[in-house]
Amino acid sequence: MTTSEAALKRLYASLAFAVVLMAIGLLVVGKNLLIPIAIALMIWYVLNALASTIGHLRIGGWSPPGWLRMTAAVLAVVAIFGALVELVSQNIGAVSAAAPGYQHNLERMAVEAARMLGLGAVPTFAQIVDQIDIGKAVSQLAATTADLASSTGLIVVYVLFLLIEQQSFDGKLKALLPDAAREQQVRRLLHRMQREIQTYIWIKTLMALLTAVASFVVLKLVGVDFALFWAFVIFLLSYIPTVGALLGAAFPTVLALVQFGEAVPAGIVGGLLALTQIIVGNVIEPRLMGASLNLSALVVILSLAVWGTLWGVTGMFLCVPITVVAMIICAHFPASRGVAVLLSADGKIDRAQIGD
Repeated sequence: MTTSEAALKRLYASLAFAVVLMAIGLLVVGKNLLIPIAIALMIWYVLNALASTIGHLRIGGWSPPGWLRMTAAVLAVVAIFGALVELVSQNIGAVSAAAPGYQHNLERMAVEAARMLGLGAVPTFAQIVDQIDIGKAVSQLAATTADLASSTGLIVVYVLFLLIEQQSFDGKLKALLPDAAREQQVRRLLHRMQREIQTYIWIKTLMALLTAVASFVVLKLVGVDFALFWAFVIFLLSYIPTVGALLGAAFPTVLALVQFGEAVPAGIVGGLLALTQIIVGNVIEPRLMGASLNLSALVVILSLAVWGTLWGVTGMFLCVPITVVAMIICAHFPASRGVAVLLSADGKIDRAQIGD
């Protein structure tokens, strides 16, 4: 290697490092803009996946047209969202009614724990509440609610425009890529991304639903309050790798401890929920997911940490789809295939599927 070639490689490495730093800075500074767009893209993917599934239906040889499939998919998502809002609103009232009993059990357990540890008198719940700045808490809650409403409206607008824009996407792609071979290569790349993400979403949704149903049965049998609500929370948390399973078992266990005021029912709930998470997450899901994603387990954990740091809870939900897209894009270009190999589980990159 000549001196000029070595200098050129160092220049390329420096430029790549600078681009990575700029990208990280953009993700942090522009997260208020980028997070709604990322969520809208995922909803758009889900809507298209639902529409595609509905398209497989046959009624006497008749298949629903595209506009009807997408309309049914949108109505299904809206109906599910409405049902979830109703579930949450109902449980808010139920929690308010059950709060005095929880407060009594919590104070009793605190007194018993202080006596066992030889500590002095512990403050009561009322004394703790007196130390809270109610006005500041209400203001923060109002600001958070306003931000959530604003983000939700923005996400809806993005999804609508994505649905409108996809009608003209084929024409734009042909105009951008007049070379037929190059166009087919890009189409294969986009199809691979769509297929991988949809596979992940469907399998993850099926596993989350299985976990939620099993958890609901456990909570109902033990007699834990708000079993349906906690099953829904566990369903959502199942989309977060590793951490979601821990939180999904921890939250209902803490509620069981506060509700019953005893360790035995809480231990039963925690043990059975943890067993459910282990069976679904470590036995059933890997068999169904197989090598379709081909992501390293270490990469998934690191991706969870990185995106959780950059985008918070939203980043935790989106970390796997984002990493899958990054691996497919890196595998498509010869200069970045080494990165794709590092991200993969077995180091094998299927180049035939990504356009070579």
